[in-house]
Amino acid sequence: MVTLPPPTDPEAVLDLVRPGTDLIVPLANGEPTAVLDALEAAADQLHQVRVHQMHALHDRPYLHGAFGDRLRHVSYFLSHITRPAYWEGTVDLVPNHFSEVPLLLEQCTTAPVVLAAASEPDRHGYFSLGTNADYVARLVGRVPFFLEATPHMPRTHGANTVHHSQVAGWCRSDRPLVEVPRADPSARDRTIAGLVAERIPDGATIQVGIGGISAAVLDALRDHRDLGIHTELLHDGMVDLVEAGVVTGVEKEVRRNRVVTTFCLGTRRLYDWLDDNAVVEVLGVDFVNDPRVIARMSGFASVNSTTEVDLMGQCASETIGGRYWSSSGGQADFARGAMYAEGGQAFIVTRATTSSGRSRIVPTLSPGSVVTTLKNTVDNVVTEHGVAELRGRPLAERARALIAIADPAVRDDLTRAARDQHLLR
Repeated sequence: MVTLPPPTDPEAVLDLVRPGTDLIVPLANGEPTAVLDALEAAADQLHQVRVHQMHALHDRPYLHGAFGDRLRHVSYFLSHITRPAYWEGTVDLVPNHFSEVPLLLEQCTTAPVVLAAASEPDRHGYFSLGTNADYVARLVGRVPFFLEATPHMPRTHGANTVHHSQVAGWCRSDRPLVEVPRADPSARDRTIAGLVAERIPDGATIQVGIGGISAAVLDALRDHRDLGIHTELLHDGMVDLVEAGVVTGVEKEVRRNRVVTTFCLGTRRLYDWLDDNAVVEVLGVDFVNDPRVIARMSGFASVNSTTEVDLMGQCASETIGGRYWSSSGGQADFARGAMYAEGGQAFIVTRATTSSGRSRIVPTLSPGSVVTTLKNTVDNVVTEHGVAELRGRPLAERARALIAIADPAVRDDLTRAARDQHLLR
């Protein structure tokens, strides 16, 4: 039997924090809430401390500049929590591809310390980071870890275990995990999903994002056979496919017979299903999202959404109306990986119009918008009006294909704009 060091109070984390310390926190439910509470309570003792994190789920005073330069947030993907703070100027945002965040953190931080939520330690003295591996898995054994163990965190398998000898301190809390319910697809979402699903063969390995269209795609795949999952985000809709026997992973060339992900976010049903489930491997994002790894899986199919597509095929997926909304995430990682996979396909999905009726297919991207997925990488763009197959096609053909899947009310205007831009003659 392993003798563990006893848990401490969350305030013990302060012994690891020096002026200029870079604190690295996993995304979503990987955040140790009691530990960050302790940091904020002692903020007057801190000096130029930075918290590096993607997609925070808990609102906090320090996000809104409550402690000035003593404690500041650096985001790598904005959430509904950090988005307003970024607009206020109290949160910084670092551009990135998700697969490269571990490397960025190694190269651009000083004396980093990882603060993470975890499962209770097992009889062998190992903690599990549960729902997460993301960008912190690479740092296990390389930098100090301070863990917050909670009985609500599932124990998962993969590259996200931490031995007690690698832990500089740990505490306990009873905090529940944040639950994100499955999106309810609209009729338009289901039409788009049907166009995608009919192009995905049995035996393919899939990556599917989150949202209404993504939920509909997973529903539309229920009659498929022997699919594999290799995805950055694992959520409830994927559990349905595994339990129905649709997902077996027998055709996967990488981690055959396993469901591979780098983080999990959903409802309590998902978290309970994950607990000690050996079919799921939670691995570092520098492996899961690496285009070179993705390219090794034949028939790989990637499905991600966007907010705006111009007539050359450039996709702006992280800004809305020229204003930052999220970040790049793994969209380009998976689009490039699918491009190099034998028989691979990447789908960019979007409703043809916004809720206010504005076309999402536009002559040029809105001023201030940024390109998330390059025109050279974009493969298929899908709306409820059809599929525009862009890979390897000349600009004129691309423009015609995109106009054909735009809302019928704007097709004439888009055609005139394409002529004005000399895309069509």
